[in-house]
Amino acid sequence: MKTGIHPEYKPAQVICSCGAILETRTTVGDIRVEICSVCHPFYTGKQRLVDTAGRVERFKRKYGSSSSS
Repeated sequence: MKTGIHPEYKPAQVICSCGAILETRTTVGDIRVEICSVCHPFYTGKQRLVDTAGRVERFKRKYGSSSSS
């Protein structure tokens, strides 16, 4: 490898919205994520709704309150 042309590869933290902190190495620094392997439904087996710009509330208002059955 040539010297002086590669970016610095330094330790960094991946910080999830659930509070989990994972240690890794990267060239960009600290990373913030919404879902990680600690809270992802595939790994935990639990359902978690991620609200993106009020979509869950909009869905509940539109389809959730229908009691005409």
